[in-house]
Amino acid sequence: MAKTKAKPTRTNKPKSITKPSTPRKVKPIPDGYHTVTPYLIVKGAAAALEFYKKAFGATQTVRMDAPGGKVGHAEIRIGDSVIMMADESVEMDARSPQSLGGSPVSILLYVEDVDARVKQAVSAGATIRGAVEDKFYGDRMGSVVDPFGHVWHIGTHKEDVSPQEMRKRMEAMCKEKQ
Repeated sequence: MAKTKAKPTRTNKPKSITKPSTPRKVKPIPDGYHTVTPYLIVKGAAAALEFYKKAFGATQTVRMDAPGGKVGHAEIRIGDSVIMMADESVEMDARSPQSLGGSPVSILLYVEDVDARVKQAVSAGATIRGAVEDKFYGDRMGSVVDPFGHVWHIGTHKEDVSPQEMRKRMEAMCKEKQ
């Protein structure tokens, strides 16, 4: 006589076994971010977001408005890099370059065509701080100040230069300036 399996009913239904959930390992550096991410404090962050889109081709990925119409936190992506920003908040001791009289920090932005990107930034409202020129270290570089007081060094890498050659070129440049 063949044994038949009993159909599960409410009383003899197999109990599901629930395993305790194993916490997923969280990455210490989230996907899409690098180990260093600039965080800009800006007087007028909403306008800065629009400026960075026009000047540098930024894409806004996050925006959280704070009470009073200020930007509490925002993120943009330029190329493969994220830049975070928020409106100035004196209460939190987060001050913009405009309130501090400038910033000791600048941002280096590598692009395909430095000449075109500097022109684009100027058209969007930046001012030239340093003309675009070929540098001894192999980059073609120019600098602008955005309307919010942040300095951007914009460059295109043109030549791989060895440390020895770079030192030689720097020494020659310093002698020319004396």
